Amino acid sequence: MNVKRISAFFITVIVTLAVIATTSPGLLGKIKLGLDLKGGFEILYVAEPFTAGQKVTPATLKKAAESIAQRADKLGVAEPEVLAEGENRIRVRLAGVQNEDEVRQKIGKPSSLTFRDPDGNNMLIGTDFVEGGASVGYDQTNQPVVQIKLKDRSKFKDVTTKMVGKPLSIFLDEEKLSSPMVNTPIDSDVATITGSFKFEEAQKLADTINLGALPLKLTEKYTQVVGASLGQMSLEQTIRAGIIASVIILVFMILLYRLPGIIAAFTLITYTWLLLVLFDWINATLTLPGIAALVLGIGMAVDANIITYERIKEEIRSGKSIPSSLKAGSKASFRTIMDANITNIISSLVLYYIGNGAIKGFALTTMLSIVVSILTNVFFSRFLIHLLIKGNVFKKPGYFGVKEADIREL
Repeated sequence: MNVKRISAFFITVIVTLAVIATTSPGLLGKIKLGLDLKGGFEILYVAEPFTAGQKVTPATLKKAAESIAQRADKLGVAEPEVLAEGENRIRVRLAGVQNEDEVRQKIGKPSSLTFRDPDGNNMLIGTDFVEGGASVGYDQTNQPVVQIKLKDRSKFKDVTTKMVGKPLSIFLDEEKLSSPMVNTPIDSDVATITGSFKFEEAQKLADTINLGALPLKLTEKYTQVVGASLGQMSLEQTIRAGIIASVIILVFMILLYRLPGIIAAFTLITYTWLLLVLFDWINATLTLPGIAALVLGIGMAVDANIITYERIKEEIRSGKSIPSSLKAGSKASFRTIMDANITNIISSLVLYYIGNGAIKGFALTTMLSIVVSILTNVFFSRFLIHLLIKGNVFKKPGYFGVKEADIREL
């Protein structure tokens, strides 16, 4: 018996299980649940320009989506999902929302950018400025300033003439962004906001002004509401089904493949834990399609183990020694496994590229599952079984699910 290899095997298993046991509760608690599992609502907006003759561009659509996301954040919605789709659509998913009517009313309303006098009167509004016309520049002392392009030079001159010696406050909805002082009438098609800005502060103000000057009208095209109780029921049923299926798979692997089946069960547990770690690291949102992709990944991981162990069993039946059978079976099965996984990754990439929303989530989860499966159920599994076999303890064919009567002489 090779004590070092056997010890390395058990230390690896024990340490891995200890890490999984101690970190899994925290990982499960931090997983973000999607709309279909937590409850909430989804809205598909169609964006149209306010002004006739203008077009909805990818840039304005993206900025409108950012504006909606910012507004949802201010309403206390946890991590809203807002996606620009196609040429003129914005999809909004808000999970865990209780006051649905209030949130829908506020997020669909375009941001209102206004320049007000000290009495609160609107002197300029967002549509007086060029779309996306706010940018960061520098004055003669190399101090960052915010520059905004105007549509009507004469109107701006009239406003600044009236406002000499007074602050012209900038509001996005009812939030005051800045209150620059008007020192002299400005006859220019560019308004300059000065102050003791850092570059990041000036850039943030310019971006916010651009959001408020966005002339897009949003119309609800489609609405889907998922109640919290329905989402919770979906989650509970999905978890129950996943646990039952996993137990059946693990029992099947152990009964059919004996020692390799035990290793497969351990690496499948490791695979699931690593996926949870990865989801937490990339801050992913778990949805029903994502869980379906996760279950599919478990099936593919099991398939990789079955292909490997069946090839090893064939080599043992042919009369080869256990170490030789492991080497030959692992080598013969590797290409088959990689071909299947690469094909699935390619198909998932296509789905991710042409799909949207839930389809993209399914495709991304599938790709992540495949990568983690290769690491755990191919490389990690083979590492563990090599330790056991080279430990010279488990030498009988029965440990690998092969009857001695089935072994052919070389």
